[in-house]
Amino acid sequence: MGADFVMLSLAPLLIGICAALACALPGNFLILRRQALLGDAISHVVLPGIVLGFLLTGSASTWPMLLGAAGASVLAVALIEALRRAGVENGVAMGVVFTTLFAAGVLLLEQTDTSSVHLDVEHALYGNLESLIWIDATGWGSLLDWQALQGLPPELPRMVGALLVLTVLTWVFWRPLALSSFDEGFARALGLPVAAIGLGVSLSAALAAVAAFDAVGAIIPIAMFICPPATARLITDRLGAQIAWSLVFALASAVSGFVLATYLPLWLGHDSAVSAAGMIATVSGLLLGAAALLTPFRRNMA
Repeated sequence: MGADFVMLSLAPLLIGICAALACALPGNFLILRRQALLGDAISHVVLPGIVLGFLLTGSASTWPMLLGAAGASVLAVALIEALRRAGVENGVAMGVVFTTLFAAGVLLLEQTDTSSVHLDVEHALYGNLESLIWIDATGWGSLLDWQALQGLPPELPRMVGALLVLTVLTWVFWRPLALSSFDEGFARALGLPVAAIGLGVSLSAALAAVAAFDAVGAIIPIAMFICPPATARLITDRLGAQIAWSLVFALASAVSGFVLATYLPLWLGHDSAVSAAGMIATVSGLLLGAAALLTPFRRNMA
């Protein structure tokens, strides 16, 4: 049983956890800056970038598609900002940009052959988390076997790297992030580059979404940008505590969602599991709903 878990479940579980944590970190600042929809936008616009990266290079390797997705994310942020400066309301600008670019990505998928990278609309939404198994693992001892470790799905070190980068950036820029998120006017009076900080938050969210897209699609990033930070915001008004709680809720959502999706249907006698990404997002939403019901006196603070 242990060997089967290590081979079939350990890698996808760890990838799901890292994706949830990586998205929750910038999600806290998106929530505080009232830009939660920006995480939704970025999660969707990586699709046309990935497809274009594949079409332009003809390569199914990681870097061309990641660079394409990163470029699409930057373009989306620029378009949203341009619309805002033209007088379009912030939520409307984000909604227009992400739906338009996501629709463009769907059209590209329908008109081109991307079967070699297993990229389709379903993959774009749910990813392929369940298929990211560690085929070279023979048991827990494989964690100490360098040759076996080289067979880990490449999505795992990518997500670990993204999580580490976002953790370091949050720690290094903690003070300007906190000041500009809570009181933009005061931060500007102190001489902080408020616009650059806002762009940095957007790019951090893009990094998390791009790193997670191939493994978990657009569903987990959308949920993790919003639900764990919003849940944490309902139970505390201190930024440090909020981020800590958001990571706890993200971890709980990833672990319980993966277990429920992978094992619960089998325990109930069904022949197959359900989407892990969908279940993780569902659990995160249920946690937010429970927090809203249990802390009614704090609803207006979220």
